[in-house]
Order: sequence, then C-alpha cells, then structure tokens
Amino acid sequence: MKGAKNGRAPRGTRPESGEAAPTQPLNFPERFHFINPARLVSFEGVRRAIYPGSFDPVTNGHLDVIQRAGRLFDEVIVAVALNDQKRSLFSADERVELIRHAAEGLTHIRIVRFDGLLMDFAREMGASAVVRGLRAVSDFEFEFQMALMNRKLEPNVETMFLMPAEKYTYLSSRIVKEIARLGGNVDAFVPTFVAAALRQKFAPA
Repeated sequence: MKGAKNGRAPRGTRPESGEAAPTQPLNFPERFHFINPARLVSFEGVRRAIYPGSFDPVTNGHLDVIQRAGRLFDEVIVAVALNDQKRSLFSADERVELIRHAAEGLTHIRIVRFDGLLMDFAREMGASAVVRGLRAVSDFEFEFQMALMNRKLEPNVETMFLMPAEKYTYLSSRIVKEIARLGGNVDAFVPTFVAAALRQKFAPA
C-alpha cells in the first residue's frame, strides 16, 4: 500500500478489504482498575463467609442458601447461634449435628457454634462477609437494619443477601416446627433425618 510503513496503513486511511486492521496496545490510565467479578468482595487469601442463624431445625431452604454461598466463597462457616433469649427445640449440639449430617457431600463447609457479637466472631474467624437469606420483602427491613448495624461495628465485613429457590420462599423453621407439633408431615420441607428428629421431639410422652 502506498505510503505504508512496515505493513501499516498511514493514519487517516482504512485497510483494504480482507486486510486486518492494525492493533494497538490499550494503555489505560493508572486510575482505572479492572476487577475480577469473582473478587467483588476483597479478601486476603481465602474468601471466607459466615452464614449465621439458629437453625432450629435446619430446613431445605437453609441448605439451598448454603449451597449458593458455597459457589461464591472458598469457605462457608455455618454458625449456629446460642441465643439465650430464644427458647430452642433442639440443643446447640443437636443443631450442629443435624446440619453436619445435612451438609454431607458439600465441600468447603464448616459448622461451628458461636455466642456473642457476630462481628467479633467474624473477626475471629477471619471472615470478610456475612451471608443472609431473604425469603420475602417482609424479611428485608429487619435484615437491612442488622446489616447497617454490623457495618457500623465492623466496616470491613460486608453483608450479602441470597434468595433461596422460589419453592422455599415460604419456608421457615418456625412453620416447620408448628406443622410437626400438630402431627403434620414435614418430609417435603426438611431432610428425612430432621423430620424423624422432629417426630421424636413431639412424640407423646
């Protein structure tokens, strides 16, 4: 091509048909930073999240959220809360064992007990995110308030809201316990061994 140097078209001309356009390196200003979507939350080393709750008992909805969180983080700590203000049907040890059984086969999941402030526990565990499940709009106001308070207590820990599958949006441990207490079948809502444990708890004396 006339006027071309080293095979490149002169400025202001277009390459002929079939001729590849010249490529130039993209030099972005230093102030621009491109973020890997897998690291939208900044972690040092392991991307670790905490999924806290009473899990009294664990339901299929809880397990759905655990699996979703497991696809986003390197490790998910399922933290069973010891809440003295909330009378539990199952002891903390029983709840831990039920979750451990339910989570068999899931990788990078750890089940522990905790007491006290969640943000203190997050720092102790080296977690940078808290996972919370949202079932309906009615959950949001309370969860939003708690997320803002936790941010105030520990700005370096983010809260991530995950929605379970649509078929679990109505499901809660409280509803499951009420159905079981009245003699209803809860096999569709919890793992089979949890259903058996509920029947044992509510069996006539």
